[in-house]
Amino acid sequence: QIRTRKKVRAPTGFLTRDGDPSGQKENDGKWQKPHISRKSLMKCCLVKWIIASVAPQGSNRTDSDLELSMVRHQPEGLEHLQAQTKFTRKELQSLYRGFKNECPNGLVDEETFKSIYSQFFPQGDATTYAHFLFNAFDMDRNGSIRFEDFVIGLSVLLRGSVTEKLRWAFNLYDINKDGCITREEMLAIMKSIFDMMGRYTYPCVKDDAAFEHVEKFFQKMDRNRDGVVTIDEFIETCQKDENIMSSMQLFENVI
Repeated sequence: QIRTRKKVRAPTGFLTRDGDPSGQKENDGKWQKPHISRKSLMKCCLVKWIIASVAPQGSNRTDSDLELSMVRHQPEGLEHLQAQTKFTRKELQSLYRGFKNECPNGLVDEETFKSIYSQFFPQGDATTYAHFLFNAFDMDRNGSIRFEDFVIGLSVLLRGSVTEKLRWAFNLYDINKDGCITREEMLAIMKSIFDMMGRYTYPCVKDDAAFEHVEKFFQKMDRNRDGVVTIDEFIETCQKDENIMSSMQLFENVI
């Protein structure tokens, strides 16, 4: 059974002021082992979707009680995935079980992705955001997402380093995958998020909030004023500007 949220906060970003929701920091570019709670992990819509699919029917357990428990099924190549991600063996097993329950053929298509988000954000229209997010996971652009691609992406979003998350975010914003972000691309992403969050966000979002966010973004990011933001500009500016790091919190409530 899927639990929906009646009121959600307006999107403000996916990084906390110190750069990571788990509180981890980078020292001299070296990744530090993340300390993330089960509660933090369970905030992720995609995780709740696949874990809820293996919960007993009629269960009254809350989100925090939906533990990533051990299951008997062992996915092929589990050790390889464990080496590629920052998930534990138990977490990978449970994620795989839920993934296969929802997608028996082992693939997620775009319509399934849209269905996930329409369930978690019924107060808004999640169609466009789900489309952009699906394309970010679908790296080979074949119209479907394998479990391996799915869990590797989740690992970056939930437990990756600051730089890894920023690279993933850049890929999301770079809609046509040409290596740079335009104002039109950023505005499309922002509007899709506001559309998905709906009118019940708190605090209320102004009609021109997406446009204002994009203008501030480009004033900071587009250092050579050529009208586009490259990945180097994106990462360098984000890492050096505390205000941007706090305002970039786009994913905490919507992944």
